[in-house]
Amino acid sequence: MFSFLMKENIVAGDGFNRWKVPPASIAIHLCIGSVYAWSIFNPALVKEFGVVTSAAGDWDLSSVVWIFSVSIVCLGLAAAFAGKWLEDVGPRCVGVTAALLWGGGFMIGAFGIVTHQLWLVYLGYGVLGGFGLGLGYVSPVSTLIRWFPDRRGMATGMAIMGFGGGAMIATPLKTWLLGLFSEAPTYLGAAGAVELVTENGRRFAETASGKVEVVVATAKEAANLPIPGEAGVYVVGTGDTGAAGAFLTLGIVYLIVMMIAAFSYRVPQKGWKPAGWTPPAEDASKRRMITTNHVHIDQALKTPQFWQLWVMLCFNVTAGIGVIGVAKTMMTEIFGSTLPGVVDATFAGTYVLMISVFNMCGRFFWASMSDYIGRKNTYHCFFVLGTILYLSIPFAASQVSANPAVMWLLMFYAATMVIFTMYGGGFATIPAYLADVFGTMHVGGIHGRLLTAWSTAGVLGPFAITYLRERSIQNAIADLAPKIDPAAFQEKFGAPIAQLQALVDANTVTVGRLMEIAPEGTVDPTPSLYNSTMYAMAALLVVAFFANLFLRPVADRHHVENTHPEAQPAE
Repeated sequence: MFSFLMKENIVAGDGFNRWKVPPASIAIHLCIGSVYAWSIFNPALVKEFGVVTSAAGDWDLSSVVWIFSVSIVCLGLAAAFAGKWLEDVGPRCVGVTAALLWGGGFMIGAFGIVTHQLWLVYLGYGVLGGFGLGLGYVSPVSTLIRWFPDRRGMATGMAIMGFGGGAMIATPLKTWLLGLFSEAPTYLGAAGAVELVTENGRRFAETASGKVEVVVATAKEAANLPIPGEAGVYVVGTGDTGAAGAFLTLGIVYLIVMMIAAFSYRVPQKGWKPAGWTPPAEDASKRRMITTNHVHIDQALKTPQFWQLWVMLCFNVTAGIGVIGVAKTMMTEIFGSTLPGVVDATFAGTYVLMISVFNMCGRFFWASMSDYIGRKNTYHCFFVLGTILYLSIPFAASQVSANPAVMWLLMFYAATMVIFTMYGGGFATIPAYLADVFGTMHVGGIHGRLLTAWSTAGVLGPFAITYLRERSIQNAIADLAPKIDPAAFQEKFGAPIAQLQALVDANTVTVGRLMEIAPEGTVDPTPSLYNSTMYAMAALLVVAFFANLFLRPVADRHHVENTHPEAQPAE
């Protein structure tokens, strides 16, 4: 019934133009690459009840960030288990399945937001959507390597470039959709004009219809509403962030685009090679550490080279993926209070967009460059330069706290943009690196199994950045609280400072709100919340550098002739 999806029925005929395959690959990767713009949803998802600011019943940032982590974990798991399946059924069948899972995952996630069931968002976007990510990610890789044996790095860079560029399109699209479907909450008046009471850390107001839960928004928070409002008291449970409508619309669009692209896939005939191209001489291949042999997918896991490459990919991704997941929040927290006239919501949103641009360009640039300088030297660049740049971020954050100058913002911006080119470049270069080390026979399946490193990084990166950030926040609040006048605290929050922890747990007390009543001259600790994370990421890159440094060609005993004697030609 579904034979038209199978590999044997999509073999290209004579004269087929191989350049028709990359656009389909790029289209699918552009759709699934929107996962990198996940941080655009963070501000909306943590304010589903409060809308203008987080209410006590809202999801917290750490819970929302983990949705992104689950999708990345499931991406790696799907890629690992689908490797052999891809080689059997071909890229069209895998691409169609990816479209159903990715688009359908958004739709289920939309229902979870409407009903405020976080587990449904995890199931839809995280699990099912993550499986769609993995299948969509690996579907073109082995196909493109076979279509472009003369430019392995460039070919995989073209396809995987789309994954990095997906957020470039998704960022303004998601922002526009959130605004389109959003609705402001009910405004009761200025904080001083409304009688408020605090119970168990929550704020309530008396209205004609009875007591209602409310949030007290600052002028800055009210200005971020779709139609900018005024500082004051807003009723919890009214209004709409627009997240559910955006999810549903994106699910439908991605499903349609990915289906069209999947049906455009073709595979080359057995033994096909580009006209006029001859494989490089054996001695030249050895100098570039490009094998002329092949390693079976199951045997590859028994080699130290596989695990060295696994560590390299895992640590490179861990260092970048946590930052991507909270990029907009991080930019706002580090520079929003020190350079308020420069860094606003629009600037932070543009920052997320530029991450996607540099991520995308880095995938094509570094992968193409690896065809000339070699894969090993390319990864040396990632780890040496990346370590230096990660260490520069805490320096910029500490300097901007003491001296709020745009120069430190420019330093941070440039450092992170270069980091994201290498983050994307690592993904785009690894399939060609695998083909060089293990041969092309099972490169798609081996690549899928290596992507479990991405799954691991999808947990390590967000966990590290949120755990270390939360610990930094707790320490900052603990340091600030003794400096606050108890009377000012009581007036600001409607409760004594003895109830500090309950107020923090209910999102009533934050570092920013404490700074509003802190004594003049108090240094804002917000820009330094990510310092410990950056030091940890730099340490990971140092480990990855040595894993790459000691990488050697695979031993002869692992080649396919040794693991499958029956496949050797008869004498």
